Amino acid sequence: MAGSAPPRTTPGRARGAFSGPIADRRIRHGRKIIGTDDNRPLNDPINQSRVANMANQLGIGPELLGYVREHSLREDDILRDLRVRTTELPGGETMQVMAEEGQFLALLVALTRATAVLEVGTFTGYSTLCMARALPPHGRLVTCDISDRWPEIGAEFWHRADVSERIEVRVGEAAEILDTMISDGGSSSFDLIFIDADKANYPRYYEQALRLVRPGGLLVVDNTLFFGRVLDPLAEDPDTTGVREVNARIRDDHRVDVCMLAVADGITLARRR
Repeated sequence: MAGSAPPRTTPGRARGAFSGPIADRRIRHGRKIIGTDDNRPLNDPINQSRVANMANQLGIGPELLGYVREHSLREDDILRDLRVRTTELPGGETMQVMAEEGQFLALLVALTRATAVLEVGTFTGYSTLCMARALPPHGRLVTCDISDRWPEIGAEFWHRADVSERIEVRVGEAAEILDTMISDGGSSSFDLIFIDADKANYPRYYEQALRLVRPGGLLVVDNTLFFGRVLDPLAEDPDTTGVREVNARIRDDHRVDVCMLAVADGITLARRR
């Protein structure tokens, strides 16, 4: 209230921290802190813990994930059919992107106004389809995979979505394909590049992609938390090592602006300066 003395703060406690009689008055005056227990003072350890947890990463269980999907996900029949078809394959459910991630990729394509997209790692083309749909009619998407077996599954669904003409599949070792693009004058020719291939080669793909994306363009690197294995000191396999190396490289790379998102299996965004 006007004219009242400023509230006292406890030494060592940040200004605005919830504690003491002032915090209790907030509850009594109807300004309840969401998630706290009305039967306990706000400086009670349980309430303090709840308030602290609200400021950190929220754990997503099945019910909350269902809520997110109900209020955000726009997966139509074509995407859903491709997802179901993919889950029938050995390891298909693990290898394909979450529906929410596919929608996020489409949003990134639209936000960056991309007309040229490169995808490193096609699998059955769920993410391919999401991004191709977000392109303008004259846009193009080049996607690379080690085998044509998996992209051939997606081709049917790309056709159903009427985006086949925007998509070019290149089959072979991704590193060799990217090197060929660079030698053919493709540097700085893509607006957005999505990397989701073999993790052992992530550091190499990152360096190649950084040459192929235009200044101001966006790199999207998938699986950068790699099932939590990045924290496991006993995990020294090539894939985990590759993910750790690319994470450290991007963190220290002043050629890009970076943000690692703790969603799905970890998604890192790197904007080329």
